Amino acid sequence: MDLSRIRNFSIIAHIDHGKSTLADRLLQATHAVSDREAKAQLLDSMDLERERGITIKASAVTVIHHHDGEDYMLNFIDTPGHVDFGYEVSRALKACEGALLVVDASQGVEAQTVVNAYLALDQDLEIIPVLNKIDLPGARPDEIAMEVEQVLGFPAEDCIAVSAKTGQGIDELLSAICMRLPPPRKSKTDQLRALIFDAIYDDYRGVVLYCRIFDGSLRVGDKIRMMGMERTYHVTELGKYTPKQVKVNEVGAGETCYVVAAIKTLGDVRVGDTITLENDPAEEALSGYEPARQMVFCDFYPATTSDKKGADFEEMRDAIEKLALNDASFTFQAVHSEALGFGFRCGFLGLLHMDIIQERLEREFDLQIVQTAPTVSYQVVVRGKGGEPIEKEVHNPADLPEMGSVIEIREPICKVEIMLPKQFIGDVMKLCLDRRGVYKSQMYVSDTREMLTFEIPLAELIYDFYDKLKGMTSGYGTMDYEVVRYQADNLVKVDILINGEPVEALSLITHREKAESRGRLLLQKLRKQIDRHQFEIPLQAAIGGKIIARETIKAYRKDVTAKCYGGDVTRKRKLLEKQKKGKERMKSIGSVNIPQEAFMAVLDVGEG
Repeated sequence: MDLSRIRNFSIIAHIDHGKSTLADRLLQATHAVSDREAKAQLLDSMDLERERGITIKASAVTVIHHHDGEDYMLNFIDTPGHVDFGYEVSRALKACEGALLVVDASQGVEAQTVVNAYLALDQDLEIIPVLNKIDLPGARPDEIAMEVEQVLGFPAEDCIAVSAKTGQGIDELLSAICMRLPPPRKSKTDQLRALIFDAIYDDYRGVVLYCRIFDGSLRVGDKIRMMGMERTYHVTELGKYTPKQVKVNEVGAGETCYVVAAIKTLGDVRVGDTITLENDPAEEALSGYEPARQMVFCDFYPATTSDKKGADFEEMRDAIEKLALNDASFTFQAVHSEALGFGFRCGFLGLLHMDIIQERLEREFDLQIVQTAPTVSYQVVVRGKGGEPIEKEVHNPADLPEMGSVIEIREPICKVEIMLPKQFIGDVMKLCLDRRGVYKSQMYVSDTREMLTFEIPLAELIYDFYDKLKGMTSGYGTMDYEVVRYQADNLVKVDILINGEPVEALSLITHREKAESRGRLLLQKLRKQIDRHQFEIPLQAAIGGKIIARETIKAYRKDVTAKCYGGDVTRKRKLLEKQKKGKERMKSIGSVNIPQEAFMAVLDVGEG
């Protein structure tokens, strides 16, 4: 097709503003799916996506639209809205020339709306602001259009009002896509250059690549080369999703497609790599992406049940490796813990990502998992043998070197943008300052709403910050965060000792000022979670060799003198002495059973 009639665009928005529903309507309006086949969130194919009503993976679709007597090829990508999957959005935008920025006509501009708009502007994309949900009784399209102009700088009259649910305004939107979005740029070189913007694993065909062709063309049977990984493959199948799979023999510049080339694992592919032809390679690669950075780490251990022990670890390894084929954005490595045996330390993009991986492991692979409290990555500067400073990255408090050799510990600091109604500003400011936040700025959004910017350590955000924010603002507050730098602070490692033995899975890194209250609160929670045993169990929190807090779980009391009625008191004393010795012996060899709830208690150590 002629380049001037191709349009590549993404649909971006805050969570729940109607991206996937709008994608459904565009498919119906262009007759890509019949009314009979249409179902809600057609492009969200994963069970979890459909259940939770969220998009996790971006989906690319090609449709043909007839406008002003000419056919236009529209390639569009429905993207996730949640902050954890921001990397999916940035990858999708790189393959486009335009974007539809969807804004809820009743909720208005939210934190993620602003971030996604800036992501699109950084890529120099043409943006069409779309006001969705105008069929709702609480819709305020005119006010929200002014808000879009105020916050993002797009003229209010450029906003297109639609209802993705009823289909109102969809034809005007399709006309605007054809008229206002730019066509792909002309080829700069005759050699093939295609950008891999996503990849999925298929059990039957191996890795399927999603590509956007920038220069040249690609045919079935071509021998292709990945410029970054320097590997070569033969193309066995090319096609487009319409949203059904349609095979094609050739794809030209400016188009998107999927490529099957007998690639065995996702490890052989790097998203952001450039594909070129083996026998006629391009001179230089296209600019790729920053790799996704894991921010939250936690350990998964198999929950050993009495009927099957030992085999669980191998089952878990197989499950995690299979899952990694479909989601290359989380990392894993085997670890061993005294308390929990063998398991895996996994890295995630955020808490929702962690939650989804855990649920997929339990659901798709029928595993039972013990999960430790999430931690963030720290940069630790230690003294080398010659006294020179060496920098290490630590993902687990248990891996922290001896504190005597540590010069400083740096923690990740986030820039947090919070959109909220004005009446809640005082409460939210207090919440941010309690979490060691530093106030940066405040911005006027509309008569009723403001945007606050704070810098807060990531470790203070990942526990329950979002829940508290939602609770304080009656559900109207929204936030977005990005890690901006690592900064040294007075941080210490708090060890938790149960019956005198340190349990690494419960240790944590925290600010020295908060260490004592945090340790005490955690011990009080643990005391409720761990069952009483036949012997007394001391619970202690320690920094180095210094105990900073203690709680005690009392032993069961058994009345051994019950059968002594009357008689000499020495008989009673003898039985009590015997019991005392038995308890001493049991204490020296007795092990404490720690339930899964105890590890999750670390999560709840907020303000108590």
